[in-house]
Amino acid sequence: MTKIASGLEHAFALRGFAEPSVEDLREAAGVSLRTLYKYTPSRDDMVLAALEHRHQRYLASTFDDLPEDQAMATDSLMERIGAWMLNEASHGCLFHAAVAAAPGDARLRALLERHKGEVSERAARACGLTQHQVDLNLIIEGLMQSWPIHSEEAVASAKRLSGLLRVRTCK
Repeated sequence: MTKIASGLEHAFALRGFAEPSVEDLREAAGVSLRTLYKYTPSRDDMVLAALEHRHQRYLASTFDDLPEDQAMATDSLMERIGAWMLNEASHGCLFHAAVAAAPGDARLRALLERHKGEVSERAARACGLTQHQVDLNLIIEGLMQSWPIHSEEAVASAKRLSGLLRVRTCK
């Protein structure tokens, strides 16, 4: 299943959610059509499997082994999100793109909300800003949405804003 989800994630990240045919997705997953449908019985299930896989990769990439010092963790987190955007998501958030492609899909919206909620909660805890989870979420989302236009400037701005939030919280 990991192999399938990884291939599907790569295909959707590269080509979007509308363009790849089932044959393209089967090829990206590197399995037979029968095996693909055994593990992901519909295209909707393929999208969900890809996003679940991406969710786990994103969490590991951004939160594993952050510095224990909360100020350093905050800066490191913003740098890691910038690196993710550079290497994995230069066109923007795949979760938002999935919901935009199927706005009526309740399972996709729930997955988006769970993903963003878990990222916000973990970020707030790692940065010592638990009482400012929404503020930190806004900074992270702003970084991700502005990355395609501003790249490294967006990372620097996110670091400054989260630093200001930290200073304000410490007063």
